[in-house]
Amino acid sequence: MVQAFDTKKSEQPVYIGVGEIAVSTNPLNVLVTSLGSCVAVIMLAPSICGAGLAHIALPSSRVNVEQSKGKPGYYADTAIPRLLKEMDRLYGGKRSRLLVKLVGGANIMDPNNTFDIGKRNALAIKKILWENRLGVLVEDIGGEISRNVRVNVRTGNVLVKSLGKERVTL
Repeated sequence: MVQAFDTKKSEQPVYIGVGEIAVSTNPLNVLVTSLGSCVAVIMLAPSICGAGLAHIALPSSRVNVEQSKGKPGYYADTAIPRLLKEMDRLYGGKRSRLLVKLVGGANIMDPNNTFDIGKRNALAIKKILWENRLGVLVEDIGGEISRNVRVNVRTGNVLVKSLGKERVTL
């Protein structure tokens, strides 16, 4: 599911769940999500006051191709192309001007690093971004604690709050 918000209708937080993608050009919107091993890929288009966020749960859609068709935001290999398509629509295809920020990828409830989902998500995302000639401006990736994320569409600031830690602005 992709949510799109225009500058006339939405003046509130936009909550993005697992596997969802949202884009906005409303300077009053704040994109909000909570992450564990999932990774938020945040794309910003500052000159048009635009932002997009994909809440990615797994690195590859090969584990469930059918689900990826209905929920492309769930997998890195389908979420990033979809988010780029939405950002291209907003920004006229000026990908070289997009700013990318990553948050999440924690090692949650996996003390032996058996699955390493957070790390695998982050690596898959960076590879796909690189293939699309996009780099990461800043990231808050890894660790062992979940994060709450708020993206201010107007400023492009990404506020990250984790239990027991100071708020960080990316």
